[in-house]
Amino acid sequence: MGGLLPLAASLSLHAALLTADLSALLHLRKSSGGLGSPKSELQLHVRARTSLEKLDEAVRWSAEGGWLKRLGVKAGSWDELKRWAIDNWSGVVEAAVRRLGGDVQKELNALRGKLKDDKIAREVVAPALLLIQAEKLGVNEESLRYFAAVISGAIGGDGYVSAAEGKVGLTSGERPIALLWAAALAAHGIKAEVEGAGTAFKVVASGGDAVRLARLYFLFGPPLLEGGDERVINHKLAEAVELGAEGALDIRWEGLRRRTEDGPVTADLTISEGDVAVKFNVYLRNDILLQFISTDRSRVELAARLLRHAGVNAEVKRVGERGEWRVRATTDRLAAGRKELRDAVAGIVEEALARGWVNRETADRWLDKLRGGLTLKEGWPKYEVGLAEGALVVRYHSTNPGNIEREAQRLRAMGLVEGVHFSVRMPEGGKRGYVRILKEGLAYAAWLSVYGKDEEQRSLAAGFVERILQRAKEAGDDVRKKAEEIVEEGKARGSLRLKGFEKEFEVNGVKYKVKVIDGGAVEEDRNGRKLLRIRITAEVGGVRSEYIITYGRRGSDNAAVGYAYIREEADAERFAALVEALTGKRPRMRRRSDGRIDIVCYEGHLEGFARYAELAEAIARWLEETGRR
Repeated sequence: MGGLLPLAASLSLHAALLTADLSALLHLRKSSGGLGSPKSELQLHVRARTSLEKLDEAVRWSAEGGWLKRLGVKAGSWDELKRWAIDNWSGVVEAAVRRLGGDVQKELNALRGKLKDDKIAREVVAPALLLIQAEKLGVNEESLRYFAAVISGAIGGDGYVSAAEGKVGLTSGERPIALLWAAALAAHGIKAEVEGAGTAFKVVASGGDAVRLARLYFLFGPPLLEGGDERVINHKLAEAVELGAEGALDIRWEGLRRRTEDGPVTADLTISEGDVAVKFNVYLRNDILLQFISTDRSRVELAARLLRHAGVNAEVKRVGERGEWRVRATTDRLAAGRKELRDAVAGIVEEALARGWVNRETADRWLDKLRGGLTLKEGWPKYEVGLAEGALVVRYHSTNPGNIEREAQRLRAMGLVEGVHFSVRMPEGGKRGYVRILKEGLAYAAWLSVYGKDEEQRSLAAGFVERILQRAKEAGDDVRKKAEEIVEEGKARGSLRLKGFEKEFEVNGVKYKVKVIDGGAVEEDRNGRKLLRIRITAEVGGVRSEYIITYGRRGSDNAAVGYAYIREEADAERFAALVEALTGKRPRMRRRSDGRIDIVCYEGHLEGFARYAELAEAIARWLEETGRR
């Protein structure tokens, strides 16, 4: 059976063995960075058209030496894997019932008869395999790596992460499939609720469960910057970084030793996130060196992510000719990290001093840095502010790695996220490195200066914004106006609430009273296009209705344009009144030949919508993600 699989919008198996999303299909291969690792096994390669033969090959390879083999699944093709799911469905249902209770049994049993349908099978097999994994492998680091790799694909597809709401969600379609995902999450220690109606169900983890899921997505998900390009940002991962930061790191050290009387002092330092842990070596020499080396690149990548979560900028590099990979950090970078890490390293230094293995002067120098941290001791440095092709450019340059690291840490302490709000390039070969503040970073700093979580954060952000505005003023009126525009837009974000909004006004001689009941915004993928759907429930002129407008990018200038299609003129007038009440701008209305009426909104309306807290985060993320051309 050759040709193409029928393709569907579901991304349930986005990072598992087999999946389809419209014209995208997963192809698995081993990367050069370690054989058989979950991350390399589940690496995604999008193809415009992918043959069934390639999918069969992926399943065959996994069954011979990958994830399927670990699960004891024997399948030489996609059809055989579907047959395996059908034959073993009772075991899947039993595992789900143990997690969710007997009320779900009837719905899940009914899925068995639908598994010959490729669309249903693609949505079902991934959570089914995760349930089997929990039964056979338990919950440990190995199984969590596979679990997180599959979940990261589901989140990266139709899912979402919201640090502001403290939620992580997967979109699954029909209720039985959503229940299966909820059971798979529960089997790995994460409670989630099934929400929705009809054929639009989703699985949502909140609170501590969302934090744990976000941490796993951060640790095992895709790169924050695709190809290292700061313009191509994984915003869902950035949200996961922010949300996952709420979870505590466990950092401890042990095994202080010295092989010879004058040899280097060495200790082991372990950083762990829940069930995931990496043991680093710490060396006390002319400086403090923390290092992890392995031939398994995925393991080194994990070590680097743990370090970044501990506040240390760390990159993976290949070393030597033996296929080894390394991540390392020295004194200044460690001193810019989180307090838990600095305290652990300081403990190693103090014990080495007590044993007489390092001299007092060197130890005191290291401890001063570790105890104080390279964060907020000095004022803001001299940022360069200017315009490039009409866009604001804000950069700090230095040839000193410690200075660059200090600025990066200062921005993190303010609440900015590297890769989303600012980018960093370390100095190399005597050339200058830089910290670059992205447009979204300045706008977010302005927002933090008003709405930050405490006085310290608000004060730090306000000082930064004030400094940038001063530098912009020194650079000329055009630069000043651009900087002020970004700052004002940032401060206005989320300053209002949709819920409870009321306003009375007159349009074309007709008086309207607008009362908003609720609202929100979500991103959607449709035929390869990323859309923003804004939904508002409101009473307008005494009539309660749900108003939905969908934004997309259009034309050669990539303009943000929103549309709603209405049949009745009275409904269209009420819709236009709602938009004008909320944004201060009346939308365009035009009648089609078939009698329908188009409501058309533009970026100015979107900026008005962004003033409302329920919409601001989704709008900002969508504008950033779709603004790249």
